[in-house]
Amino acid sequence: MEIDDINTIAVLGAGNMGHGIAEVAAMAGYDVNMRDIKDEFVQDGYEQIEWSLNKLAENDQLSEDAADAALERVTPLVDMEEACGNADVVIEAVPEKMEIKRDVYEELEEAAPDRAIFATNTSSLSITNLAEFTDRPGRFCGMHFFNPPVRMPLVEVISGAETDEETLDLIEGLAEDFEKSPVRVHKDSPGFIVNRILVPLMNEACWLVHEDEATVAEVDSTTKYGMGLPMGSFELGDQVGNDVSYHVLDYMHEVLGEAYEPCPFLERKVENEELGKKTGKGFYDYEDGDGVDIPTDEQSELVERRLVASMANEAAKLIGGDVAPPESIDEATKLGAGFPDGPVKVVDEFGLENALEALEEAHEKTGHERYEPADYLQERAEEVGSFYEADEVEGEGLEFDAVRVEYPGEMVGHIVLDRPHRMNTISAELLDELSEAVDILEDDDEVRAILITGEGDKAFSAGADVQSMAAGGADPLGAVELSKKGQSTFGKLESSELPVVAGIDGYCLGGGMELSTCADIRVASERSEFGQPELDLGLIPGWGGTQRLANVVGEGPAKEIILTAERYEADEMKHFGFVSDVVDNDDLEERAFELAADLADGPPIATKYTKRAMLAGRHDTDAGLEYEAAAFGQLMATDDLMEGITAFMGDGEPDFQGK
Repeated sequence: MEIDDINTIAVLGAGNMGHGIAEVAAMAGYDVNMRDIKDEFVQDGYEQIEWSLNKLAENDQLSEDAADAALERVTPLVDMEEACGNADVVIEAVPEKMEIKRDVYEELEEAAPDRAIFATNTSSLSITNLAEFTDRPGRFCGMHFFNPPVRMPLVEVISGAETDEETLDLIEGLAEDFEKSPVRVHKDSPGFIVNRILVPLMNEACWLVHEDEATVAEVDSTTKYGMGLPMGSFELGDQVGNDVSYHVLDYMHEVLGEAYEPCPFLERKVENEELGKKTGKGFYDYEDGDGVDIPTDEQSELVERRLVASMANEAAKLIGGDVAPPESIDEATKLGAGFPDGPVKVVDEFGLENALEALEEAHEKTGHERYEPADYLQERAEEVGSFYEADEVEGEGLEFDAVRVEYPGEMVGHIVLDRPHRMNTISAELLDELSEAVDILEDDDEVRAILITGEGDKAFSAGADVQSMAAGGADPLGAVELSKKGQSTFGKLESSELPVVAGIDGYCLGGGMELSTCADIRVASERSEFGQPELDLGLIPGWGGTQRLANVVGEGPAKEIILTAERYEADEMKHFGFVSDVVDNDDLEERAFELAADLADGPPIATKYTKRAMLAGRHDTDAGLEYEAAAFGQLMATDDLMEGITAFMGDGEPDFQGK
């Protein structure tokens, strides 16, 4: 079966995951039969899809016609044969109990056509064991979406012991057709990738508190503000549901052994039905207490060592067991858990020897199997010192994590802000890499213009990475240095001798807008939103916004944008003069490159002098005029001038060489 042969998808289960998957499939153009055991269940799921599609349309993320068409493609059903009799792919999303899934698959096998591929959305159960309930283990695999499926980009595609490669390729292609980012899990292992990293991490957090080595506040302060993770460990547990984490961990304990013993602290929460936000109380009290209240300054070196060591051990088991390579682990965890950096990268920077030492110390102290170092961790620590190979690089010999440098042709150098899992927010690491990327392009004689965009269609950049900024607590001196760093990095674009175009698609907020302000020309998609929201946080723009924005739009509009802290649509920003063009969403990439290529085709010496003169005269007109006159004289002696005049007189196109 090829991807073009898939027309009808059956989704079994109309709960949160089931109706979310059905909605994603319908939005991608597939006919969807959504089935559950009771009409009230499936109708509720259908209504949830209708509500979600309407919200997407209200927020201009989907046209009303597209929302209506997607809803029409969804058929709510109860009868298994009616739902699956003509299905090309069946995605199962029923409760995470092996006996329930067994009954479903036995009934499904009787109803589905022989050609149908079966995919389970299980978050932890064995793909191989589930496949045994069917007559088609070769056409059975895992297709694990993350909640909510409409918003989360990751899909783990998991192989069972007998899964055909063609099945995995097809489901991977289907995930891409759903506009998701599939990550291959090569072996069936409990927790797959993301849960295999996250759940033991949360369990270790519980053990630290249970054994009086840290408090909940210290653990969450360390994970959120010290390690820069999107949530504190206990905050995340309450969000996911402590019963969910416990059931995944209990399954790992059953299959993998004592290293995954659930901590009594977590067990008590589940026994007392303190399951998190959904019950009003978990590790935090959401009804009678203050809810999540994480201090920024109670970080613990012990907590960080133990948690990083936990990630190191789990990563080692995944890599050494051929479940997934380092790149896949990092990609999956960033996309599925919102980690700013992948756990393998974090562990490599921490040092495998340090992680190994932390595990050995804890193992000697407690004797617990969860601290027993994995063989592969010991091997890599002794032989290499990292999980990634020392000579692993990306693209053209450059290794960047937060940005990407591309060469699309036409003498354009393309810088991509490459943190889509974090809405391309700007971290200290991104500032360093952006600065280096600008230097690289300026030193390249084959590059005459810079194009800068954000990865994905959600955001050019949604601003500063506030969590990484908050790490270490309130530090005025550190904040001053961070402000100066951003100002100087963005200033490189402003003062670059190359023309700079910003192609803006999606959110362009805070530090992201300050970055785009330093481009020479900005073009935006219709869905883009702009704003400087710092005043709503009790701050001011700190990366040049108070000075540079007025140079682009004038002092009055700049004050309005900054002081109101409101969001502005692309057309409003065009009215202000901030963007030169607003284009259809699908045309943004092409238009931005076209504009950069046009500038690259211009006279490089005259372009350089023009930018210098305008910058020199920004606050001193006489200085700018003086520079303009000197540059005008120098240009009279260039080959480019003669080329331009000759082309003009002959009604041709000049071929400027920068001489």
